[in-house]
Amino acid sequence: MGLFKLRLPRLRYDRVGWVLFLVVIGLILLSSVGRKKNSFAEETEVEIEPLPGNVKLITERDVKTALVKHFGNTMQDVQIRDLEIESIENMLEKDPFVFDANAFVDQHNNIRVRIQQREPLLRILDNNGGNYYLDKNGAKMPTSKNFAARVLVATGNIPPYSDDFLEKRKNPLKDVFTVVNKIQDDSFLKDFIQQIHVSSTGDIILVPLIGDQKIILGSANRLDSKLSRLKIFYQKAMPYVGWNKYKTINLKYNGQVVCKK
Repeated sequence: MGLFKLRLPRLRYDRVGWVLFLVVIGLILLSSVGRKKNSFAEETEVEIEPLPGNVKLITERDVKTALVKHFGNTMQDVQIRDLEIESIENMLEKDPFVFDANAFVDQHNNIRVRIQQREPLLRILDNNGGNYYLDKNGAKMPTSKNFAARVLVATGNIPPYSDDFLEKRKNPLKDVFTVVNKIQDDSFLKDFIQQIHVSSTGDIILVPLIGDQKIILGSANRLDSKLSRLKIFYQKAMPYVGWNKYKTINLKYNGQVVCKK
């Protein structure tokens, strides 16, 4: 009987070397992550993205104060493994001035917080004593102790704010919000209209920056047609008749511009 010779496969030392290299790198990474989690947080750094005009409705100090109030400490010297980053973000996003919060720990163990502010679109001063802002999504914002936003002001017979006001079929606040969005989307009207008023009869009235007249829209129905007529009238007719000739400009009637001296 012959002897069988067992032939072992040839080792690819280059492949073995790569495998060992990857194993070492993995161990180093695991060790690094472990040391990171066991290390302690250093400073808390806050960055707030300003609104146009370099406006900050909330300050870095406000954010740090909110963190201390909520978590009971400055989070300095807290182990990284014990930091609840998602809780930090969720807490900050409950602030009415904060649209989005992003928190993370940098390579130096500093807690970095980046804030995107809500941008006010409209200020409401209603007959019920309401004094607040609405952002572009219709969310309610309080007035800021740091800055007064320069936006359109709506006054008069406006109902109190409710979270579902945009879902209601008929609501003067919804109509005002719709009108403001249309105005903001038009470069001419955006710089021309400074105030919106809702009368006791529910008519929406625009107050221009130039002239003493009142512009009566009535309801928000056929809004595109009304604003188009208004622009044509101001651009074509008013320069010739004079900015103070009329006391009222009425757009309530379909296809017409009715003026009274």
